[in-house]
Amino acid sequence: MGICEGRVAIVTGAGRGIGREHALMLASEGASVVVNDLGAQPDGSGADPGPANEVVAEIKAMGGQAVVNGADITDFDEAGAMVQQAIDAFGKLDVLVNNAGILRDRMIFSMSEAEWDDIIKVHLKGHFCPTRHAAAYWREQSKAGEAVDARIINTASPSGLYGNTGQTNYGAAKAGIAGFTLVCALELGRLGVTANCLAPTAMTRLVEPLMGGADNITDEVREAISPRWVATVATWLASPLSKDVTGRMFDVRGETIAISEGWHRGPDGTNAAGDPAGAGKLIQELLATARPNADLDGRDAPDRF
Repeated sequence: MGICEGRVAIVTGAGRGIGREHALMLASEGASVVVNDLGAQPDGSGADPGPANEVVAEIKAMGGQAVVNGADITDFDEAGAMVQQAIDAFGKLDVLVNNAGILRDRMIFSMSEAEWDDIIKVHLKGHFCPTRHAAAYWREQSKAGEAVDARIINTASPSGLYGNTGQTNYGAAKAGIAGFTLVCALELGRLGVTANCLAPTAMTRLVEPLMGGADNITDEVREAISPRWVATVATWLASPLSKDVTGRMFDVRGETIAISEGWHRGPDGTNAAGDPAGAGKLIQELLATARPNADLDGRDAPDRF
């Protein structure tokens, strides 16, 4: 008996990388899985059903249950049909893992409108559409008097939490997902639904080019930040064991798990003069005692900017 025995999960972007590991580990712990993937290239172009079919075949080979879904999760109606597929195939839905994503990195002064729009659509709208339909399903269950013990697991990034050069589009979308998660946790908790978020660092085909290409990455590095480590956190969050955890951000880097604590109100003061010069003087005083922004590792970085 695994920790997700009898649960039904949807994993978006589950054909490769982190999503694939989510789907396989959820299945290994007893969940039935809807494996969603368009099979697009890292930049979002093209489509290939092969990867999702391969993951389903792997799950079935281990004795698990899984079905393929090829929905475009940025399409509202297709996302709704995906949620309904889980219910039709397995009788219910307990877990939604929003993972699908693409990259279109560019410095802000060179970024095209399409590069901005595509990233915001795939990441941010791609989280909203499935969540909207899953939340409506769980609300109807609750209204009907049924016990709900459901999970939303979203995917942000250190880029969205701490900032990374060349990723204004990606960072903005991932920061939006972090905020989206907090509000989902507030709105859905009374229904029996938790909402948490991952900020993973893992070796995937999106990351390989940033690390010098596949040929320059050692086996030791691949294992150290294997997507499998991220899946351990997602699978625990998907289980009944995590029912009291919601609204949290988990920075996962290999075997290290950290809680990212988010924005907090820092030092404050009063602009007694009521003019811009007075505001500036006060701001300089506050900055002298405020905690510095973080670097990409989430650590205080007073000289970063």
